Amino acid sequence: MFTTGAESLLRQAREIRDEELGKFCARVCALLRKEDWGADALDALRRLFLIVSATKYNRRLEEPCVALLKTALCSPTCPEQLQLLCAAVLREMSPSDSLSLSCDHIQNTRQLGLVASVLLAQGDRQQIRSLGQRVLGVLESRQPEGPSPRHVLPVVSKVTSLAPDALREEQTRALSKRLGDWLRYASVQQAVTHSSGGFFSTPRARQLGPVTEVDGAVATDFFTVLSTGQRFTEDQWLNVQAFSMLRAWLLDSGPEGSSAADADDKSELEGSTLSVLSATSTASHLLPPQEWLREKAFEYCQRLLEQSNRRALRKADSDLQKACLVEAVLVLDVLCRQDPSFLYRTLSCLKPLHTRLRGDPAWVRALLPVAQFFLHHGEAAAVDAEAVYQHLFTRIPADHFHSPMLAFEFIQFCRDSLPLFGRNLGVLRTSFPNLFKFLAWNSPPLTSDFVALLPSLVDAGTAVEMLHLLLDLPCLTAALDLQLRSLQASSERPPWDVSIRAPGCLEAFRDSQVQGLFQHLLRAQASGTAERLTPLYRLLQPLAGCARVVQCAEAVPTLLRAFFSAVTQFADGALASQLALLLLERSDSLYQVPGYEASVHRVLSSQFPALCKLHPPLVVEQAKELLEFVGGPRGGGHMLTSVVWAIGEYLSVSWDRRCTVEQINNFFEALEALLFEVTRSRPSTALPQCPPQVITVLMTTLTKLASRSQDLIPRVSLLLSKMRNLAQSPATGSMPSEEDVGAVRTRATELLNLLKMPSVAQFVFTPSVEVSEPRYHRDTNTALPLVLRTVSRLVEREAGLLPG
Repeated sequence: MFTTGAESLLRQAREIRDEELGKFCARVCALLRKEDWGADALDALRRLFLIVSATKYNRRLEEPCVALLKTALCSPTCPEQLQLLCAAVLREMSPSDSLSLSCDHIQNTRQLGLVASVLLAQGDRQQIRSLGQRVLGVLESRQPEGPSPRHVLPVVSKVTSLAPDALREEQTRALSKRLGDWLRYASVQQAVTHSSGGFFSTPRARQLGPVTEVDGAVATDFFTVLSTGQRFTEDQWLNVQAFSMLRAWLLDSGPEGSSAADADDKSELEGSTLSVLSATSTASHLLPPQEWLREKAFEYCQRLLEQSNRRALRKADSDLQKACLVEAVLVLDVLCRQDPSFLYRTLSCLKPLHTRLRGDPAWVRALLPVAQFFLHHGEAAAVDAEAVYQHLFTRIPADHFHSPMLAFEFIQFCRDSLPLFGRNLGVLRTSFPNLFKFLAWNSPPLTSDFVALLPSLVDAGTAVEMLHLLLDLPCLTAALDLQLRSLQASSERPPWDVSIRAPGCLEAFRDSQVQGLFQHLLRAQASGTAERLTPLYRLLQPLAGCARVVQCAEAVPTLLRAFFSAVTQFADGALASQLALLLLERSDSLYQVPGYEASVHRVLSSQFPALCKLHPPLVVEQAKELLEFVGGPRGGGHMLTSVVWAIGEYLSVSWDRRCTVEQINNFFEALEALLFEVTRSRPSTALPQCPPQVITVLMTTLTKLASRSQDLIPRVSLLLSKMRNLAQSPATGSMPSEEDVGAVRTRATELLNLLKMPSVAQFVFTPSVEVSEPRYHRDTNTALPLVLRTVSRLVEREAGLLPG
């Protein structure tokens, strides 16, 4: 969150025009040209960086300005702070064809690191390879008292990730050996400090003593990133740098192809003998460089696991413990995948670690890499990892859904681990109610992740229950909000808290009569049942306007589309019928968030015809429920329009041999009554105004049904004539727009003309299955609108030759 002052500066930087930027660049050029490295130049470069970085698109700087920035960056006399800003401005301009830099003659490693950052941002692979050779040359030629290599180590890591072939094999081996040395053999003494010694005495060097652990104890083992002190030596800084790039280096320089992919298979074959061999391994100084690095990395991670068990004296050190533990487990995972001989030694560390982490909520984020490790290696090591997953998916989302960072990492873990779940995928699928708590509370940032995850979460057994929960997602957000509020004392809640103004919400949450509904909504696993939550909607209505609830409601349509896209890939007729009935049932049973019902109806109305297309007989099978829907109380027109269209399209013997004339007549009477109701010249004030789409679809469906039961043709012809006359009447109260009136009149005329030739009407409205193939619908020459227009013109011209 930016302060008001910062937001004002950003807005000014974004709004600055090109001519103003040109004038400002001229001022910067004047300062750089004079080599005025003072406060004015520093302030000007800061402002320039803000301007070029505040927008998503690249700002164009004049060539003289770019040239002076490059000169200052490469100048041996330019202060470090100014060079840092010059490099930042040039990186914001990258990639750019007009930007060319060379690092061949730079000896200062700090300056080399800054120039390298610009070259890496350019992204030219050939340039990156040259840069890699230059940096390796500096590292290889470094003398003990020479410049520090720690400023260029991050460059090496980035080079190997962008261009894996940039380093030769012997260079990779040499750097691996040095990384292992830096990890294991850094000094355990703090750096020497120099005091002035006063006016009459010479400066004195003072040794601060050994480094300490995070709990204040004197370190008795080798130095790591978790060792603390007042001042660090150069090799201690290299130790920290080496650990920060260790995992990326192992992945980029480790075994390739089959050797890495077959690591689990090898570990399964080698069995427990590996642990014996590793315990009695050859002296480490005889190991090849890559194996040497892995051995030292393993020792380092073991040491971090031990240090993470200490009680830190400062919060910053406690946060660092958690971050280092996560990284250590991830490095151990890589080591075991590259060399299975580490597997059994690692398991002896991670089993007690997992037990410890489960009992401490403060370390919950560290459980994710542990679970990932068991996903990778549990089967090979004959470890039953199901208990790990059960705890992970049962307790963590329920207790920590309100942590945004954990929510993001948890869902990323689920996405990344999908190929590894195997037979444990069922645990993930049955835990979707818990996962949806993350989504309900953090819907804006997690919506795209859940869209990608939904196809793996849904199956035939959970589809119906998942659809209910998706539709109730805003209600779940309100319930979670209330759950958190119930844990706070009244004095701790801010004055704008809705629950203070509506204490009935909190009282209802504790009411035994609705406890069952709350427990169902907040369940941890799929129950296989669905509950009508209408009482909860009323109780939670005061929370419907909360920003978090409204944000969640806005995400539901996107999630519904992703859900149906996944379900239609595997749904059979029975599931399609279940889902279609659910849409009818839930269309008038939704949590009343502003704008929510209308947006959901738009999605459901588009999905109902898709389900009917997937299983056309469902219209005949669910005839009773469909009749109740069109004859009962209705909300908006979207859902009604799609249901009426589906009835006209699929209530036919060509789709289901069980379709009878009696069913057609029953639907005709119900839809006829509905059409009269929605087109009364003096509509009821209690009913919403009917959209013209509903009227035209009703007329078309009635005509389709009449074409399948010839006895109904006179009846529908009379009805259509009345509709045409009604549309021409100035007293039409249900259609205020002249355009709407014209659409209804045109459709009534077309349908009347078509009914004058019953055989043509039957062909148009009830085509054979062959004619209904998709290719005909794509062919504009056989599309229904063209047929209707052609027949209408034919009837109008030859009216004298037609009967009646």
